[in-house]
Amino acid sequence: MSNIASQRATPRRFMIVGAGQSGLQLALGLQGEGHEVTGVPNPSAEDIAAGRVMSSQCMFDSSLQIERDLGLDQWGERCPPVEGIGFTVPHPEKPGEKLLGWSHRLDAPARSVDQRLKVPAWMKTFAERGGQLLFQDAGIEDLERWTRSHDLVIVAAGKGEIAQMFERDAARSPYDKPQRALALTYVHGMTPRAAYSAVNFNLIPGVGEYFVFPALTLSGPCEIMVFEGVPGGPMDCWADVKTPEEHLARSLSILETFTPWEAERCRDVRLTDANGILAGRFTPTVRKPVGRLPSGRTVLGMGDVVCLNDPITGQGSNNAAKCADAYLRAIVAHGEGAFDAAFMQSAFDRYWRYARHVVEWTNAMLQPPPPHVLEVLGAAQGHAAVARRFVNGFDDPRDYAEFFMTPDASSAYLRSLAPQPEAA
Repeated sequence: MSNIASQRATPRRFMIVGAGQSGLQLALGLQGEGHEVTGVPNPSAEDIAAGRVMSSQCMFDSSLQIERDLGLDQWGERCPPVEGIGFTVPHPEKPGEKLLGWSHRLDAPARSVDQRLKVPAWMKTFAERGGQLLFQDAGIEDLERWTRSHDLVIVAAGKGEIAQMFERDAARSPYDKPQRALALTYVHGMTPRAAYSAVNFNLIPGVGEYFVFPALTLSGPCEIMVFEGVPGGPMDCWADVKTPEEHLARSLSILETFTPWEAERCRDVRLTDANGILAGRFTPTVRKPVGRLPSGRTVLGMGDVVCLNDPITGQGSNNAAKCADAYLRAIVAHGEGAFDAAFMQSAFDRYWRYARHVVEWTNAMLQPPPPHVLEVLGAAQGHAAVARRFVNGFDDPRDYAEFFMTPDASSAYLRSLAPQPEAA
């Protein structure tokens, strides 16, 4: 199952609260290492499958490879590929025209599988491999009990009193309120892109962002429309929407107003299902990974519990996969050692060496783009090497620190480029 080189240690007992991308992936990875794992999901697989969409989850190749290595890619060619990324800025003075527009292929395709498909399937796989699932709302008393009966308790989902255990890391959390009004719309019938499938990313200054990409949902291949509205702006417009039909109509109205080239692709769209919509907002937050119970015992936070990013950069599921992978590797490397607070902090630090780059990039994209960012994006329109590097940064955002995040890095990078050959 796992490609992690290890000598099998004595089986340990793990309790994982939450059954999303990070929790289930870690549970299945620990199973593959021979450990005893209990998962505590809520709701049930049946409720998830019959419920509302939970995310947009576009996963890039390095995250997909983690799944493949664990034997968890259960959709293969059924899932339409995302072959590239396109970037567009509407012209501020010429409605219906583009100021900037380019696209480039990814080195390896991305894919998106509706969580309503993925989570129940992984739950089934987990149970078939001998894992136990407890379907309940976990509280503090449950955690206290489980810390006494298990070697390590991991919290991969949490609301209410559980969530309060994990202290906000103010130094790593620049925002204290939501930065975008968010909405998802899952549709069938969208006209495919002419050249190759891609995330079409539209940056509308002062208004927000719209991006769309292919995915696999309960009823087959679809497109996921993602709206990110600046609070108080014209794309912050979901509060009065009462029905799925109104949600779709509002989605199309936004496209007609701000991105008519995207509206053209949507002449024949229909909702995938009545639950293929979502609207809300949250505050991007990094939390400290060690949760302390009233008894003094500790639990380890993971995934969105400790690192919640705005979806503007499409990193949510990718972060979750990479967090689970980092924790699995930390646990395997720890051998017979105690899973104390020091271990918990070191496991998170291992993940943070990657995640901090995602957080910094995502938080920066929530601000009006500074001149050096516009310069790089503009250079990508005429220089294929820049476009390729930028789009593949979505798979490994650590690279953005080298050429995109600061004026000095971007100017040095652009100066280093070889001149483009003149067109024949």
